[in-house]
Amino acid sequence: MTTTAIVNIGNLVTNDPELGEGPLGQIKNAAIVVEGDKVVWAGPSADVPATDEAHDAAGRAVIPGFVDSHSHLVFAGDRTEEFNARMSGRSYSAGGIRTTVAATRAASDEALEANLKHHLAEALRQGTTTFETKSGYGLTVRDEERALRIAKAHTDEVTYLGAHIVSPDLADDPAAYVDLVTGEMLDACAPHARWIDVFCEKGAFDGDQARAILTAGKAKGLLPRIHANQLSYGPGVQLAVELDAASADHCTHLTDADVDALASGDTVATLLPGAEFSTRAQWPDARRLLDAGVTVALSTDCNPGSSFTSSVPFCIALAVRDMGMTPDEALWAATAGGAQALRRTDIGRLSPGARADLAFLDAPSHVHLAYRPGVPLVSEVWRAGARVA
Repeated sequence: MTTTAIVNIGNLVTNDPELGEGPLGQIKNAAIVVEGDKVVWAGPSADVPATDEAHDAAGRAVIPGFVDSHSHLVFAGDRTEEFNARMSGRSYSAGGIRTTVAATRAASDEALEANLKHHLAEALRQGTTTFETKSGYGLTVRDEERALRIAKAHTDEVTYLGAHIVSPDLADDPAAYVDLVTGEMLDACAPHARWIDVFCEKGAFDGDQARAILTAGKAKGLLPRIHANQLSYGPGVQLAVELDAASADHCTHLTDADVDALASGDTVATLLPGAEFSTRAQWPDARRLLDAGVTVALSTDCNPGSSFTSSVPFCIALAVRDMGMTPDEALWAATAGGAQALRRTDIGRLSPGARADLAFLDAPSHVHLAYRPGVPLVSEVWRAGARVA
């Protein structure tokens, strides 16, 4: 296979402390060698080995591609009116999802896939090289299955979220909908998914329902993750740890017991500041989690209702400005943290053996992602060793 040296990197973030300075393993005046789809060497430019080809980074900073471990990209329709009303004083509630459910059910497979590809390309241009996405806007056996089938053509990180809300078709019989989600719908959806998720929240599913849904998914070979403690205090976080979920997502309303549970387990706390920004809700307290020793990830929660952004850099800026994270912590959470939330070891880092996913920044360091919010700093993206944007 051809080897390529990327040279003249002003500052390289490897996320491997053995390769460079600090937790981010930073190397100044660095180079990285790619062979096929893998990183095979990283270090000072002066020490770069001979390669078949070279690519000049022109002094730019290079970071691992972002790992967006929480998104909802298989949908149709637009909720501009809801957003406009909320910005005029109306609070967000889980019921808004029903608007997107109706539009998604009415859309063709081709329309759903075109919309998915549009948002994936948008995210890629901003440095996202790995993404997870969910079903959850169909809420029938047919519509949940086709959402996952469409998503699987574009990512390995596919999540069955039939338990987003109780389907409007069974609004008067939530127990019957849970039976559907854990029965016929699960049977149809499991072959297309790696993960199972549930929105454990008032207005959606309670702790007992969430446990039944996640346990049924585990029995089918799906790995659990959970929407937990977004809108209120509840059992979601501790249930996630109990079931060894890879990630408890949102984590906005936490008791000391919730924080202790996360700190004592392997469940990642995935924070989604785009949702708080778009709903004017309370910010998650990242500082509290980090100081307790909890592993934190940052993700976009890209969806048409409560967080319609595909920009991880935007979420990094919010986390630094409003959630108590340092720029180093926020970058790690959006790369290595996202990888841990997906239980992946091949992404989120730029050290030998990792997949060669790189984002080049028109900046001297990654700190500019928070220092210059809203500026399109990602100027070049490589995924699996190939330049893709």
